[in-house]
Amino acid sequence: MKVALPVKNKDNEVNQEWISLRRKIVSEARRIVIKLGSAILTREDGLNLVAIARTCDQIARLREEGREFILVSSGAISAGMRKLSMARRPRSITEKQAVAAIGQSSLIQAWEDQFDIYRIKAAQILLTGDDLNNRRRYLNARNTLNKLLSWGVVPVVNENDTVVVEEIKFGDNDNLSALIAGMVNADLLINLTDIEGLYEKDPHEDPNACLLPFVTKIDSRIKRCASKTCGLLGTGGMLSKIQAAQKCMAMGIPMIIAGGELRDILTNIFAGEQIGTIFLPQETHYHGKKQWLLQLSNPKGRIFLDDGAVVAIVERGKSLLPIGITKVEGSFGVGDPVECLSLDGKSVGTGLVNYRASEIEKIKGKKSTEIEKILGFKYSDEVIHRDNFALSPEIMDL
Repeated sequence: MKVALPVKNKDNEVNQEWISLRRKIVSEARRIVIKLGSAILTREDGLNLVAIARTCDQIARLREEGREFILVSSGAISAGMRKLSMARRPRSITEKQAVAAIGQSSLIQAWEDQFDIYRIKAAQILLTGDDLNNRRRYLNARNTLNKLLSWGVVPVVNENDTVVVEEIKFGDNDNLSALIAGMVNADLLINLTDIEGLYEKDPHEDPNACLLPFVTKIDSRIKRCASKTCGLLGTGGMLSKIQAAQKCMAMGIPMIIAGGELRDILTNIFAGEQIGTIFLPQETHYHGKKQWLLQLSNPKGRIFLDDGAVVAIVERGKSLLPIGITKVEGSFGVGDPVECLSLDGKSVGTGLVNYRASEIEKIKGKKSTEIEKILGFKYSDEVIHRDNFALSPEIMDL
């Protein structure tokens, strides 16, 4: 979605032009991803069935306007705890995976039971980071989601906690929801939590804290605000929601953070009410393969670049040549996704390499004309071609 941003006045106030822009974005959104966190979907004794019922009721009404929805739903571990009458949340990975296995069936059943009231079908989709890091599996998952939507089904997505290990975790469902939004080219992501939006200070500690209604750039100020805005439950705090927003903005997708405990929150948002914080997408954003690269949760290795290479890639859109490489980490092959970093460890972006890690180790710091002499062959002058490289959201926001 391409958005032309209004100009704020000298006092940085939100004027009618900004309000109209938000209403236009929400009104025109047809494909929407909704993320519901643990703070909304769980209670001390298990799932919050009232919250699930209200969400299904609102989605049923909004679908009559020609909208389609994907849900990213937390709650499997909490549901499993209730089934097992567990008094404390599991701590070890094995315990969490076992409890999630028990609870996941209850979670999808709760969604199915409520959607059945409106004759809406729901489908369970369980993913790991590996599913999205592999280009073929990523495309298969995208095709499945698109087919379900074409059938009028509401996909309910969650991380596959039962089999996931630390190396392939998304981290939290905030990140997963942003990846799903990009995968299906969503028009809008709505992240419902126990906080009404992004505040300048923690509203739990300061009742006079000001809500930020619009964000157009994730900078150090926004990150400071996120660190001061605290939620109550789940693995994803406000900082993880900001990271998700940053991904969405780089993919051209608006994102709203709003209080999921408010009654009729979804219908009110689509009625044009100024609720929560909206993050507006950048005018320049990625599509296709570069969008996939941007979403990767676990690249196969890392390459460190000198300052000249960083400038050439970031400011001039050049390909990565071996002469600009200072260090190689990891074991990866030709065509694998690799993260590129500056000398001080900041992420520059992710790209598909033309050489193996062992080969790059031999040609790093060398001119492209020396590659064949060193290796005995030459696939390409570039280690990563610019067409196979995506800048990190942090770099794009500078």
